[in-house]
Amino acid sequence: MEVSEIGYGAWGIGGKQWQGGTDDESIRALHKAFELGLNFIDTALAYGDGHSEVLVGEVVPSAPHRVYVATKVPPKNRIWPAKAGSDIDDVFPYDYIVACTEESLRNLKLETIDLQQLHVWDPGWTDRDEWKRAFEDLKKAGKILATGISINDHQPESALDLVKTGLINTVQVIYNIFDQTPADKLFPLAQKHDFGVLARVPLDEGSLTGTITEDSNFGADEFRSHYFRGDHKKQVVEHVSSLQKDLEGTVGTLPEIALQFCISHPAVSSVIPGMRKVRNVNSNCAVSNKGPLDAATLAKLKNHAWAKNFYS
Repeated sequence: MEVSEIGYGAWGIGGKQWQGGTDDESIRALHKAFELGLNFIDTALAYGDGHSEVLVGEVVPSAPHRVYVATKVPPKNRIWPAKAGSDIDDVFPYDYIVACTEESLRNLKLETIDLQQLHVWDPGWTDRDEWKRAFEDLKKAGKILATGISINDHQPESALDLVKTGLINTVQVIYNIFDQTPADKLFPLAQKHDFGVLARVPLDEGSLTGTITEDSNFGADEFRSHYFRGDHKKQVVEHVSSLQKDLEGTVGTLPEIALQFCISHPAVSSVIPGMRKVRNVNSNCAVSNKGPLDAATLAKLKNHAWAKNFYS
């Protein structure tokens, strides 16, 4: 699949864990993205309990070109990320994977899902038969084309053994200026085995937009109220200030440079920022025209890798 460097991360349009957007706005943003040449969307059955998929299903048929749609099977036990040693029978039993795929097909109004992914992963499942058989049978039935996994937060090395098997086609992983760990082992292996790589959270949930301050407030039910809890906003301000100082004189805004950083790595197939507003679509999609960052800028950014986990 020839996918656009900038893809559409559709968690935010699910509605439940993000505030400040409407369905009408999301639909306009999706249409604008297609107009600008974007041809890849990553959604999930868990995003708004299927609401994100429903919105995607409304707009894809009217796109001016072929749009590839990826979605995900949520863990049956609803635990993100998967706990080490979890029994796959509690997370991804065969019948459950098939049933979720059928539900996603109905939401998306599609006969075939281009890329079906497992929304969490544990390396202990690599040799288990349940998920392999479900994916194989769904492929044979023409209900999915390709398969992949979404790697647990900040655990890129947990998928190394799976990549070596060649049993799936893609991996989705957190990759941004602050979390550069996938480039150490996962990306070289993905290139060796010709895997697709989807870079998620390229703006670190908003940190790398440069708009988070110590006074930023989020609704109690919004995901970011947890992500930026405690002194996390203070830490972000300090790290972003240092980053911006190093980038003085570099062409582009901080979010543009952050997206360029992701697509500069040859292993990355597509980077999937959330885009609920047309203005974000315009600025994000324009990054494809800028090309990769130069070696000097990449060297500066390498110094800003930050070992943290605000999800836990």
